[in-house]
Amino acid sequence: MTSLDALARFDATIARRGIVLSPNGSPQELEGVLNPASAVTRDGTLLLYPRAVAEGNVSRVEICHGVRDGDELRFEREGFALEPSAPYEIRTAPGGMGCEDPRVTFVPVLDRYAMAYTAFGPDGPRIAVALSQDGYRWERLGLVRFAPGLHQGDDKDGVFFPEPVLSPTGVRSIALYHRPMLRLSTMDGRGAIPTLLDLPPEERECTRIAYIPLEPVLRDVAQLLDVRESANVLIPDAPWCRVKTGAGTPPVRIAEGWFSIFHGVNAREVGDGKYAMQYSAGFVVHDAERPHIVRFRSPEPVMVPEGPDETHGIVNNVVFPTAICELGERTYEFYYGMADARIGRAGLRLAEPYAAAEESAA
Repeated sequence: MTSLDALARFDATIARRGIVLSPNGSPQELEGVLNPASAVTRDGTLLLYPRAVAEGNVSRVEICHGVRDGDELRFEREGFALEPSAPYEIRTAPGGMGCEDPRVTFVPVLDRYAMAYTAFGPDGPRIAVALSQDGYRWERLGLVRFAPGLHQGDDKDGVFFPEPVLSPTGVRSIALYHRPMLRLSTMDGRGAIPTLLDLPPEERECTRIAYIPLEPVLRDVAQLLDVRESANVLIPDAPWCRVKTGAGTPPVRIAEGWFSIFHGVNAREVGDGKYAMQYSAGFVVHDAERPHIVRFRSPEPVMVPEGPDETHGIVNNVVFPTAICELGERTYEFYYGMADARIGRAGLRLAEPYAAAEESAA
């Protein structure tokens, strides 16, 4: 849904700042270290939570703390936040298992850090939730449950909003990005591309916002798993993201509403019925009170794979933003997976809101 109060323009500058984590040679990182979450602890320490992938696509969530030296930033490993242990994270079938692609949001109304991650277990990928008081010790809450009539099945890219909002029906809720998956894409990702592109865009894999009523959660935090509504917010209908869209960084509050960097996937035919896929990034701004209303969405990608570290890896041609850290007013840095093999850092500076800029000029 697009707001009548849509933004005509939304500009920003991005500056790549290089690799901050690469595989360290350990068995737990044999197949890459990628797609991290981030958090700032109550004492101001920057934490990064990379997905570490062992042989056989077995995923864990690491904990690293940041050490700044001027403009330089390095991360030191401290162990694991989550390792596959719950029944919904363990499976014997080939193809992998574990805890994938975490995103962490501090939710003040809960006074907790909330991690949404993909639990890859016996039933396939599902969105799971873990909570922490300090950012170091995490307690699993379980799998997200969707009310009857909503999507049931494979799902990825869970990301919590930091503050309660209104659902489409007007219920004060905690909001959660998610991306329901089509069974055909989980069975044969690249082989399914022609079929996916033949579907109307709204029937492809779209980014949605799920809504969990706030009042029950305040009484019992276990109710954070109970989704009651879901709204489609990012349809893959632009040339740069025809295959699917997916949530990226946790939303941050700016003057215009809720801002996030999302990812979109395109595919081009390379001959013999084969396709090459490309993961790029774009901006989205949601209405502050009712985020199912989209005020702005990038018509073109703001970041595409460049250079060997982003174009060659475990999966080629991937930039996958998943974490963001505020440095100052409208100034951020974000962290992203590079070709599913390593983690990059980039600086982000948002331009002034155009209404404010016009008033200043006058």
